[in-house]
Amino acid sequence: MGKRLFDIVVSLTGIVLLLPVGLLIALAIRLESSGSPIFRQRRAGRGGKPFCMLKFRTMRADVEPYGHSPRGPEDPRLTRLGRFLRETSLDELPQLCNVLIGQMSLVGPRPLYERQAALWNPRQRRRLEVRPGMTGYAQVFGRADRTHEEKLELDAHYVEHRSFLMDLKILFKTLTIAFSRRSSTYEKQYSETKDRETD
Repeated sequence: MGKRLFDIVVSLTGIVLLLPVGLLIALAIRLESSGSPIFRQRRAGRGGKPFCMLKFRTMRADVEPYGHSPRGPEDPRLTRLGRFLRETSLDELPQLCNVLIGQMSLVGPRPLYERQAALWNPRQRRRLEVRPGMTGYAQVFGRADRTHEEKLELDAHYVEHRSFLMDLKILFKTLTIAFSRRSSTYEKQYSETKDRETD
């Protein structure tokens, strides 16, 4: 209950304070390329229940929405503004709405596709015991440098050891990384067994 109350207070405050920034980003996206500035995609939530995750659109509106994630900033599908939004994580701001209505949490395993969840072993499926997060343990301890399997293991570790203090540490580290732009959003190696999957 304390975690949920914290999520509500912080997400609502963030939405109110960042509304002007969000409107400017949405306008800039719309001016640069046609299509909705908001990108919606179905992901697996708590207990595997699907929900629609929100992001600011970073790619052209005519590309396949379930294609491979960009390998680097030179990906031709990315818009110029989209590269900046991804590298600063500003594209994630609309997820404050997902947090406010209870589909996500500020901290938790990042939401992945339902088809990915179907392949997880029992330990990896533990990440579905909690709400997915805007940021998480795996994102502040490796992010793009970790393989998919390594991030699933970190997510399971978070579920087994989660606490309010751990959440605060993850949030603080997330802000530190975002402002310093020290972490790459472009994955170097997706999987230990496969070259690449949609993420």
